[in-house]
Amino acid sequence: MTTLNIELRDRILWIRLDRPDQLNAFNEAMGDELEAAFIAASADDAVGAIIVTGNGRSFCAGADLTRPDNVFALDETARPDLAMLRERFDDPYVVRNIRDKGGRVALAIHNCRKPVIAAINGAAVGVGATMTLAMDFRLASTEAKIGFVFARLGVVPEACSTWFLPRLVGQQQALEWCLTGDIFDAATGQAAGLLRSVHAPDQLLAEAEAFARRLITDRSPAAVALTRQMLRRNPALPNPLEAHLIESLAMFDMSQADGKEGVAAFMEKRKAVFKDRASSLPGGLEALFGD
Repeated sequence: MTTLNIELRDRILWIRLDRPDQLNAFNEAMGDELEAAFIAASADDAVGAIIVTGNGRSFCAGADLTRPDNVFALDETARPDLAMLRERFDDPYVVRNIRDKGGRVALAIHNCRKPVIAAINGAAVGVGATMTLAMDFRLASTEAKIGFVFARLGVVPEACSTWFLPRLVGQQQALEWCLTGDIFDAATGQAAGLLRSVHAPDQLLAEAEAFARRLITDRSPAAVALTRQMLRRNPALPNPLEAHLIESLAMFDMSQADGKEGVAAFMEKRKAVFKDRASSLPGGLEALFGD
């Protein structure tokens, strides 16, 4: 890793954006490393939850605009269309030269089997803001500044943000932030529903860790993974019947191992010992993670 500092400590994986001299500006290497880190963490049963923060005084000040030629590392000789992108989605050339790097990170976060928390310690602008939208929770320092500044640069929101942001704050607020490109403070973000909570700078990481432990301590890792995915995917289903079918399958398969242990522990007033793993779900539950 050249742009990240990664540390696993007592089931919490800390991912620190680590280009402090560049205010943790997002470059091609950071995109590759973040995508790989989330894919690896998803498959690692030693990881219970993930916290993402920035080293230095910034979370991420957006894309690194110092790159020569195409700033966003895109091949301007290509002539892509939607059909080509769908058909060649995993083609290495398309992945490297056409697909949005922030979007690759967002999809890796979305598909992850672990809760992901952003601890926004400073400026989060452009992709520094949009990458957090795919995360499950956003905690921020009182010193954080956030901005979806794409229109000012003549580009458009990326990192799947046009899917996530309206779901978090509503269509009207999403449009206002993206069309004006205004920079706003943490209190404004919390009032709009973007941020879960705001903390003093010296308390932010401790609060994020304490919250992460609430999500994973004495919890079934498989149940956490499934619940996360169902709450992310089921609201997009056409009707509640489809959610009922998925929940029925999940309840049926989970009830046979961790479900039995959880009920027994509750009745016997003891700590549960869960054995189902997030990396290898019981029964037919792997199908719930399909795109």
